[in-house]
Amino acid sequence: MKKIVVATNNKGKIKEIRNILKEFELVTLQDVNCNIEVDENQETFEGNSLKKAKEISELVKMPCIADDSGLCIDTFNGWPGVYTARFLGEDATPEERNYAILEKMKNLDDDQRTAKVICVVTYYEDGKVLVGKGVVEGKISKEPRGNNGFGFDSIFELKDGNTFAQLDESEKNAISHRKKALENLKKQLTYM
Repeated sequence: MKKIVVATNNKGKIKEIRNILKEFELVTLQDVNCNIEVDENQETFEGNSLKKAKEISELVKMPCIADDSGLCIDTFNGWPGVYTARFLGEDATPEERNYAILEKMKNLDDDQRTAKVICVVTYYEDGKVLVGKGVVEGKISKEPRGNNGFGFDSIFELKDGNTFAQLDESEKNAISHRKKALENLKKQLTYM
């Protein structure tokens, strides 16, 4: 079984990735005593996920999977995009970021609230790069709803009217942008 390090300390992400990539032995950064923080300074999700996967793979001398994801609001040309987790600064809480987004959009009609969440997952091993991408379309709700999930889950409304935060973990993981990206990557890994 191929051993791959997953470039995150987020326990929820690791669990989700392990559920989808069952055929591989996935280890955490903690398992390989890697505690560096890769600077996500690229302009695209692809750029950030490749940078993380490459830097960590070369450091720990094993294959690596890294992801980058975010919320892209159509009315604002994809903002906050790659800056989703840090557009208010590194110390802002998810609740503060969500409030800022809702405040910025408070006077917008439903047809101006369309958005998508995007996830790009990159596999890197000795110069070999595989990329999986997943997108979920939806819109920004008028107020936070739901208690599950993390990040912007309480303000991202799906086509069925529920926010990601109103779904339980298995419902969200079945349709998430990360799931789609990982399934896409898994097909490519199978043919390696």
